[in-house]
Amino acid sequence: MSLEVAVAVPFKQRGRERLGEGEFVVALSLDRDWFSPDQAKRLADVAIGRGLVDEADGDLVARFDPDDVAVPEGFTPDEEILREQSTFETALDAIVAAGVEKQRAVAAINERQRALAVTIEAAAVLVAREHGAAVDRLAADVRAELAADDPAADHGETEDPTEGA
Repeated sequence: MSLEVAVAVPFKQRGRERLGEGEFVVALSLDRDWFSPDQAKRLADVAIGRGLVDEADGDLVARFDPDDVAVPEGFTPDEEILREQSTFETALDAIVAAGVEKQRAVAAINERQRALAVTIEAAAVLVAREHGAAVDRLAADVRAELAADDPAADHGETEDPTEGA
């Protein structure tokens, strides 16, 4: 996956699993000349959204071992990796990464959506959590979307379908 490789390079280059966002941006934009500084910041956001890194006190912390990522000779990332995936796509990828076959994961998400009458995104987050995937950020996004779409949410009348999952 070129996203994981591109994200791993700054950590590998510095020999650490925790970098300041500025170090990350410099490694990708100035050191490697792969992205502009704004694009490198965007890559950090995508990596956070995909669960590859966490934010902690202004730093980016790898949620994988960068040393385990092989960087192919002459590797240059495609700008397509800057495209943020939808909540559904990200949750589905997390479920697949947890060892569930993609077709089975989609079927489980569809079944959960039907059973609970929730959005496909909420169902995907629930299924991802059931499989131990770290989707807290996605869950927060889904809660915000549900609250924005539900006029009763302003009155505390709506239960959160992702709570307790």
